[in-house]
Amino acid sequence: MSASAHLLPEHEGLRHAVAWLLEQGTWTPELVDEASRRFDLSPVDEEFLLNEAARLASAASAPLWRR
Repeated sequence: MSASAHLLPEHEGLRHAVAWLLEQGTWTPELVDEASRRFDLSPVDEEFLLNEAARLASAASAPLWRR
């Protein structure tokens, strides 16, 4: 864990990663991996983001009446 991560409240890196991913547009596994490295996320936080990326992709491809 980086020295700066110790200065951030718990999950602050995850908040920054989500904000960064939202700026990037479509969440891809590659972008989630980059966010994980950029914001020094734990494997659990990275897995959460990957699951969210899959959920968002699934919701985007669902018919409007199912959203």
